[in-house]
Amino acid sequence: MTADTLDLNADTIVDYVGRILQRRGGDSYLGEDVTMLEHMLQAATLAEAEDADDELIAAALLHDIGHYTGEFSEELALEIDNHHDEGGAAVLAPFFPPRMVACVRNHVDAKRYLCAVDPEYLARLSPASIRTLELQGGPNFTDSVRVRQWDDGAKVAGRATPDFRHFEPMLRRLAGNGLGTSPR
Repeated sequence: MTADTLDLNADTIVDYVGRILQRRGGDSYLGEDVTMLEHMLQAATLAEAEDADDELIAAALLHDIGHYTGEFSEELALEIDNHHDEGGAAVLAPFFPPRMVACVRNHVDAKRYLCAVDPEYLARLSPASIRTLELQGGPNFTDSVRVRQWDDGAKVAGRATPDFRHFEPMLRRLAGNGLGTSPR
């Protein structure tokens, strides 16, 4: 934590973000034809053109601010998921409205969702966006939706189920297959 971040509050956060974007906004946007700042400004401009409210425009502007919560090279960022959605939401949460922060936090999940339900959306993704999609859990969001549906259906009092021991062999087979990684 730098001395600069120690003084962050509602009065200083916008200037702080502005300094980050001034210093790092010219960085390549993970292989896209625009810089990070151009990308963020274009997203906000598109939201504004659709008469979105201030919280949504701000979320569109700062949705990728989490790329700056750590110092990752572009090459490394293309090889790992830096969880910029979570990091961005975490740094914005103390200062901005919850709805705006939720949009920043959920924009990666929204991409996976759109890929799962709209094949045309998936087909429109740039090669760099497809690569980051793979790193962020892939387009197989339908699996997460299925788990959610089972979650919702698993609330019937008295329904017969096998006990935990039934599932132990499967869990033992799976244990360690993550090789120390934390899946999303």
